[in-house]
Amino acid sequence: MQYHVNGRLVPAEEATVSVRDRGFMYGDAGFETLRAYGGTIFEWEAHVNRLRRTCEALSIDHGIGDDELQARIHETLDANDVRDAYVKCSITRGVQPGKLTPAPADNPTVVIIVSELPRGGKRGTSVWDGSATAEIVETRRVPDQALPAHAKTHNYLNGVLARLETEADEALMLDSDGNLTEGATSNLFFVREGVLHTPSLSGPVLPGITRKVVLELAEEVGIPTRTGCYRPDDLRRADEAFLTNTTWEVRPVGSLGGEEFAVGSVTRELAAAFDALVESRHY
Repeated sequence: MQYHVNGRLVPAEEATVSVRDRGFMYGDAGFETLRAYGGTIFEWEAHVNRLRRTCEALSIDHGIGDDELQARIHETLDANDVRDAYVKCSITRGVQPGKLTPAPADNPTVVIIVSELPRGGKRGTSVWDGSATAEIVETRRVPDQALPAHAKTHNYLNGVLARLETEADEALMLDSDGNLTEGATSNLFFVREGVLHTPSLSGPVLPGITRKVVLELAEEVGIPTRTGCYRPDDLRRADEAFLTNTTWEVRPVGSLGGEEFAVGSVTRELAAAFDALVESRHY
């Protein structure tokens, strides 16, 4: 495999950054996880816009245009001869003196890594082999006032601590008031009496790209949706639930803390609609 590091392709085993890089020292960096289908990036504009907002929140003025960043991603895909892939793009403030106060990002570090993630169109193979297990954990989601939820940064300790609490596939976190927010790496949806619910972005919830697409698809197929503030019991009383992220796409929740969930008709319909969307755009 070859990775893209600061403007050039290098063998994966030689792809390194300085130990004085602020992304390593402080998590002072933004990133995006993207999905390549058939050699092109799914929802590129949404991803690059979110990366831009993250860098703006961190005041990282990296000076790399959207077209240049996309070109580097495609160069990395081509160099590894993969068309269906996981892609991660990271931008750090770069190497600076070892003090907390940052200087301008005059020489940012930009890293792009890819790994093959087979799909092959509508009748392809999913990256997961069954419904997800989930558990509501004690670790609380960091409030927006401390770290803005829309900023997808290298500081993922909140999610790491949540995942350490459980052996389930996903750790669901509450906010400081005990309301549902999201999973460590996913957005949460649940269905009650035919209505699709998901926690509102007014709380500490990452504006997931797949989340956005699913809400758009629900509107297209006529599934009523609500975003709001929900308690754990709202989820426990749900008829069905699922998780979304770039890698899992739409993944049903099969159990919550040991309580079983059925894979319901709304989940199936939205998963099928997502498959059809990917097929129409990329294959």
